[in-house]
Amino acid sequence: MLDTLILILTLLLKAASLWFLAVALFALRKPKRYAVCAPRTRFACLVAARNEEAVIGALVESLKKQDYPDALYDIFVIPNNCTDDTESEALCAGAKIFRCFEPVRCKGDALHEAVAWLLPQRYDAFCVFDADNVLDCRFVEEMNRTFSDGYEVVTSYRNTKNYGDNWITAGYGLWFLRESEYLNRPRDYLGTSCAVSGTGFLFAHSLLEELGGWDYFLLTEDLEFTADLVCRGEKIAYCHDAVIYDEQPSSFAQSIRQRSRWQRGYLQVVAKHGGNMV
Repeated sequence: MLDTLILILTLLLKAASLWFLAVALFALRKPKRYAVCAPRTRFACLVAARNEEAVIGALVESLKKQDYPDALYDIFVIPNNCTDDTESEALCAGAKIFRCFEPVRCKGDALHEAVAWLLPQRYDAFCVFDADNVLDCRFVEEMNRTFSDGYEVVTSYRNTKNYGDNWITAGYGLWFLRESEYLNRPRDYLGTSCAVSGTGFLFAHSLLEELGGWDYFLLTEDLEFTADLVCRGEKIAYCHDAVIYDEQPSSFAQSIRQRSRWQRGYLQVVAKHGGNMV
């Protein structure tokens, strides 16, 4: 009985490996390009930040330097549970501040309040970033192209800000390269849904109205959001030319803590959406 079970599991794993290999082969094709269009989308850029005074200024500055009309996007930093000068650093760099009225337990709480406040305003789409990100100067313009092509959710090319620090940051860089270029790009080419990866993604105002706001509060709220959209039949697109640089843990202890949190979050998502996804 045990031998049979092991054989079945082995065959399933081999089948999954072959499937991922087959999908990854489509990464050999040229990235999808979207038509040039006039800047017309009005964005709200959201950054939930807790004790991020050392990095928040660089993110806001990279957002302020976008090749996109200033009048068409606003930057909102959502400081929560901070004991440092995150708020003042964000203000000095040029961001607007949204202060939560309710206790914030997680990133999902901060986004929930900010989105609820911003939904009645005239934004076409929302972009979500982490405080330690830096954006390529064409990020918003490229997201505008993809969004204008009719996609209500778009994820970007998540690159690594500190790839060369050590073998840990380099490993993270290769992991996100795989995710962006060998999973999301082939999926986008094949017409299936991609996956949102924590930061550097866009969702439409109209979609959030249908969903009733941002109601994703698990440890991996990005995966929860992705799973919910897939279950609803919504397609997440991938924009290869919208590049975001994300800072990765540089110590083994930091990596273990982060990966442990992700694994708990994955199990939470499976418990909540696994049945519907099957």
